[in-house]
Amino acid sequence: MTLEWIDQELAICRLNPGAACPAWALASAFMSITRTDAELSIIVEAAAVPAERSDLRVEGPWRAFRVAGQLPFGLVGVVLALTRPLADAGIPVFVISTFDTDYVMMKVERVGEARAALARAGHVWSAR
Repeated sequence: MTLEWIDQELAICRLNPGAACPAWALASAFMSITRTDAELSIIVEAAAVPAERSDLRVEGPWRAFRVAGQLPFGLVGVVLALTRPLADAGIPVFVISTFDTDYVMMKVERVGEARAALARAGHVWSAR
């Protein structure tokens, strides 16, 4: 698969399930928001996260790549093809799937290892 890096460093944030979605999250160029009965998870640019918030847990910084282009819904094994080489290299990931494609995040300090593991698995990087 052809992969593209996302330029921004990202943060994964957790708020209580009933919390309102904060304005700082909505202003981020990259964001993913998921609410369940157990939590409100927000993935945003790390620079958008306020320094002090008592009701906020934050993990990061992370980097992400995505599969280039739009993936058909019937396509099988995409996430496995991306995460297996990373798991084999001992790299923890956080995955986001959208309507068009899949995003895989890893801690910033593991990016070099991730690039190498994915290249060994036959994936290529877009020049974008």
